[in-house]
Amino acid sequence: MTARPHRTLLTFRYADEERARRVERSVRPELGDIDGDRTTATLARDGATLEVTVLADDLVALRAGCNTWATLVGVAEAAGGIA
Repeated sequence: MTARPHRTLLTFRYADEERARRVERSVRPELGDIDGDRTTATLARDGATLEVTVLADDLVALRAGCNTWATLVGVAEAAGGIA
């Protein structure tokens, strides 16, 4: 895997750890499945905070990756009655 020079950290904070855990469990299966040739992502949760790190080869890919992960988290929140 080559180093990707562009990175963004998306941080989502929830009212409690259980809500963050539900969102994490909903989006975790997407890791690796939606990575493209120019982007990849990692997911981490610490208590009630969920972090998605998007890494990309270029700024266009970074923007697309950020949009994708923000949408996935938003859908998980809506489906789980969190948002």
